[in-house]
Amino acid sequence: MSLLSQPKSESLRLLYWRDEILQLLFWIEGEGFGRQVEVITLERFLGLDAGTARALLQHLGEEGLLDRSGGERYQLSERGRAEGGRIFSREFAGLTQPAHGACGPECWCRTSTVEAVACEADRRSWAIPR
Repeated sequence: MSLLSQPKSESLRLLYWRDEILQLLFWIEGEGFGRQVEVITLERFLGLDAGTARALLQHLGEEGLLDRSGGERYQLSERGRAEGGRIFSREFAGLTQPAHGACGPECWCRTSTVEAVACEADRRSWAIPR
């Protein structure tokens, strides 16, 4: 969402940016890009100016959603990671559903490495050869 379409009221704007930031940090961590972010991360990914980014990071730290880890570096707290994961899952639910032929959430492969290997082998056995 662009800066022009963010909510106009201060309270809704804080909620909007809270969700955007937690979701971004959850994604960054999940992709293996690191756990700590700085003001410049919010500038680059969300288009925020440094002052706004700094204030939002500080606010989320005060809420217990981020931990400050030296200087102006922040990372998700346990509570922030859980909330960020929930927001991320909700936002991308339509894109993270199993593909045709993939196992669904009820499959045993979700709970067992042995089953995961067996499912992968089974899927390969009926795949169309190239």
